[in-house]
Amino acid sequence: MYDIDLILQNAKRNEEIARKLFDVEVCILSITNFQDLLERLLHLIQTKFQIPYVWLSLVKSRLFAPALDPSIQSPRLKHRLNLTTRENLVKVLDPEGTPVLANDALRRFYGLFPDQQAYAIGSIAVAPLTLDGHIIGTLNLADVDPQRFQPDMDTFFLSQLAVKVSICFSNVISREKLNYLATRDPLTGLPNRRELELRLQRECKRSSRYGTPLALVFVDCDDFKGINDQYGHDAGDAFLKHVAATLRNSLREEDMVARFAGDEFVLVLPNQHKEEARRVMERLAQTLASRPLAYEDHQIWGSLSFGIAVDRAGKKTPAALLREADEALYEHKKSKRDRNEASSWQTAVTEDREEPGCKTP
Repeated sequence: MYDIDLILQNAKRNEEIARKLFDVEVCILSITNFQDLLERLLHLIQTKFQIPYVWLSLVKSRLFAPALDPSIQSPRLKHRLNLTTRENLVKVLDPEGTPVLANDALRRFYGLFPDQQAYAIGSIAVAPLTLDGHIIGTLNLADVDPQRFQPDMDTFFLSQLAVKVSICFSNVISREKLNYLATRDPLTGLPNRRELELRLQRECKRSSRYGTPLALVFVDCDDFKGINDQYGHDAGDAFLKHVAATLRNSLREEDMVARFAGDEFVLVLPNQHKEEARRVMERLAQTLASRPLAYEDHQIWGSLSFGIAVDRAGKKTPAALLREADEALYEHKKSKRDRNEASSWQTAVTEDREEPGCKTP
């Protein structure tokens, strides 16, 4: 009779676990955003199963970098997401790919802990997560109770959970990768014109709502055709990537730089007045002018022209801002050409006067 009661008790417990896992699965299958998936998944597991510590260790890989990068900045994931290497995961995972349960010699798992976290744990469960057949991370569960995750316990349900999570990761990452590619310039990796237009619409609405300034800058590479003609189109592509990286790395986190077309870029600078935007561009122009592109055996120097338009309190449409900045860019390039022509003329006159036999009036 005792054996039957024990069997029924275990069956009831397993049924309860299965129901909770089904609830988790139903919730996460409908999520289409990677950050939302991570936040929701960790919260559900922690609350459904009353586990004190639940976090993820993920390998930072190009396979899902576009989806992972925004998640790293999430305040909710700051202490629940650990970026590690595949080598660190292999050290603690079972070669067969089954979850690992441990309640002694726990120091070997410390490399999985999020930065600056020192969990006082008595036992831990580590389940591998995969993407396209490769280990990309682990789902980690820990408790202060040494009996919670014992090495001899069955890991069937945990394995099932890891499989479902891996499938959700694959679906969401594929979706976000498609969205990323649809909004990115393939050469420079910058947001493309479509993404620029959407962002500019949002920033104009924000400017109107809060009465804050918004600066937009049209940027053009001077004599880009000359670079193509002298060094070839591959060098021209490399130079555009060089300019894109310089612009991107020199701006604030809240700013945006997009490739508009050809050798033209557009900067969106929230909360910036015209003079502030001008200082930003002068600094960028100086940076580019002082850092040539090393291409093969050549040093390719470049310079920028720019035009600035400013919206105050959302009074201008995105199209009007772009048009105004484009016109300002044209005027800037024209003034530079005029100065260069005047300088060339003055130099020619000076050289002519210094020729032997010429008399200076």
